[in-house]
Amino acid sequence: MPYPSIFAIDGPVASGKTTVGRELARQLGYRFVDTGMLYRALAYCSIQAQINPSEEKRLVQLAHETRFTLSAAGEMIFCDGVDVTEHLRTPQVEEIVSLVAKVKAVRQELLGIQRSIAEEGNVVMVGRDIGTIVVPDAAKIFLEASLDERIRRRFTEVQAKGSELSRERIKLNLQSRDTIDSERDEAPLRVAEGSVVIPTGENDVEGVVGHILQAFTIAGGG
Repeated sequence: MPYPSIFAIDGPVASGKTTVGRELARQLGYRFVDTGMLYRALAYCSIQAQINPSEEKRLVQLAHETRFTLSAAGEMIFCDGVDVTEHLRTPQVEEIVSLVAKVKAVRQELLGIQRSIAEEGNVVMVGRDIGTIVVPDAAKIFLEASLDERIRRRFTEVQAKGSELSRERIKLNLQSRDTIDSERDEAPLRVAEGSVVIPTGENDVEGVVGHILQAFTIAGGG
């Protein structure tokens, strides 16, 4: 039975969106797109340009003038042709990405890029507002995980990359980003109507992907 051509996966920081989304895309033969890469790339570019997230006009101008492109597999992102992927998870970017992403005009600048990718079809797109704003007609999934579980995941991730971030700093960062993401005026994080809600702390990746495929097979696909 066919599946929907667009899957939208939302959820808080470190809830498993990227891991689950990538595996779902692999099994379906779809393109994987992490929309958070766009905001991270802009955050990195703003650091390079010495633009503070509070300088909204300059930030929006930077978003407007920068050409963002994603690789076909969705693993790399380029700003004006320069690969910036390796810089997306640095502590400096982690500290400001939610501040950058909460700016209404920034989100509007990047919305068109996301929708144009989605319109191509056969895509698994993950983020914070995919099912609520970007592609509300998609097959919608919302992933949940406890704060402790998300801290564990992020700590394991940063350790693997050689970072010395402490668990306490990671906890404070996640709590801050949760607050910003859920309370911002523009496209706040919330469960989109009609979403399949899955607690990822109780399931491994294969289990979560299996749950998604079963849910949308039963629903009759797209």
